[in-house]
This record gives sequence, C-alpha cells and structure tokens, in this order.
Amino acid sequence: MQTIGERLEDARKKKGISIREAAEATKIRGEYLQKFESNQFDIGLTDLYTRGFLKGYATYLHVPADRILNDFTALRGGETRIRQPSREVYGRMDLAISSADEREEKQAEPSQAESSQRPHTARFQRPGDNLPKAPAIDPAFVFKGGIVLAIVLSLALLLWIAKSLFAPVPVPAASHARGAVQPAAEFAEAAATAPAPTVTIVALEPVRIKVVRKSDGLELFQGALQAGERRDYPNIPLYLTASDLGAIEIEYKGHRNPTGHTGHDRIQFDFSGR
Repeated sequence: MQTIGERLEDARKKKGISIREAAEATKIRGEYLQKFESNQFDIGLTDLYTRGFLKGYATYLHVPADRILNDFTALRGGETRIRQPSREVYGRMDLAISSADEREEKQAEPSQAESSQRPHTARFQRPGDNLPKAPAIDPAFVFKGGIVLAIVLSLALLLWIAKSLFAPVPVPAASHARGAVQPAAEFAEAAATAPAPTVTIVALEPVRIKVVRKSDGLELFQGALQAGERRDYPNIPLYLTASDLGAIEIEYKGHRNPTGHTGHDRIQFDFSGR
C-alpha cells in the first residue's frame, strides 16, 4: 500500500509537473510539498494548516483529498479530547482558600492579654483596608467563557483558511482550439519589443509539446502540433518537453537540427551564443 507521499509524488510525475510549477499553482511553498512527498509532515505549523495544505495539494493533483486526510489523521493518532475539569476540584480549592484566609485573620488578631501588656502605640491603616472584599469569581464561569472564546477564534481561523484555499485563481485564456496557453502579460510585452524570433520548433508528425523559459520557469506553450506545423520563439535558453522528441526538429538560421532523443523526455536548447 502506497504512503501519502508516494501517492502525491506519483500523481505529480504522471502529469509532468515540477515541484516549482506545483508550488506556483497552489500558492504553497515548494519545501512543504517536498516534505509531504517524503512523508515529513512536521513543517513547523499546526495540524490545521498542514491538513489545509495537504487538501489543497491533493485537489490540485486530482488525488482523493478525503483519503489523504484520513490517512494523515490515522498517522497522527486521531484527535484528542479536551478533558473537562471536575467541579469537585474547584469546590475543594474554594474550601482550602477560605480556610487559609480564616487562619491568617486569627493569627493577625492579637490576644487580649498581649494587647494589655503592649505599650499603647498609634495604629496606622493602609489605604483600602476598610474596603469590602470583592466577591470571588466562579472558576467554572471563567472556564466556560474561555471555551466560548476558543470556539469563536477557531471558527474565524477556519473561515480565513477556507477563503485562502478556495479563492478563484485566474486562468489564462486559450489561444486556439488545441489548448495552447497564452503567455503571461510580461512575456507578451517583452516579445513585442524583442527582435523577430529566430528559433523554430518543427513537428515531423503529430506530437504534444511544452515550452518553458529557462530564466524564470514561465510556460510559453503547451499543446498539440500537427505534422508540418511550426512554432517560433525568441532565441533564448528554453526547455522543451515532448511526447516523442524524435518527432521534433529545431530550426535555426535555415538549418534543421534533430533533438538527438526519442520518446517522452525534456531537453534544453540555446542558440543565443551562435
């Protein structure tokens, strides 16, 4: 039976997604995702945050989130119940405090014989000695108030986490029917001012590809190419992932260069220095 980390890692690799891409999509730190895939769940946060991150990551990978959370709960040993304090204990505490107060008052009152033998001296009272004592606060009332406050804070925290996890994420619009992803605004602005593209990816037969800019991991294209279809890109370092690299050639200055690989794989190419 696979562990939580093995299931998450297998699902990510089957989709061809890197840790960095998953972290950008889920807004969860890459180091947390790596620890989850290594079955390390002590990430310095409470179980509430950890469960939220696990659910978000599993949902992103299309892995059953309920099963992941159930396995995580079993791994943690289940939830612990808060033990209610006994009213009998509070009753004994009140009796003990009252007995101690009575003993202090008896010790503070001098006997009549001692008072007659002592020389008469002026007695000074501290401010507040004659004030009536405030009524004792019922510990059970304080405990109940603390529970109500803890419940209110927990609900507020859960609402904030749910809003953060399930907030709609803007999805780039598709550029054509084959599912190509439109580049980000910053790449579009750079492409508008950059020289004409000089690197062309040519499909020899139907194939699916993904092109990623090496400098910052920005995805420039992902989709299917038909035989003879061409796509131009700026002459910068790029990553190319294809379902079959043997069906791809890279054209530069009128010369076609085979990738030198076959099958599903990823390569890096850079003609900017030539």
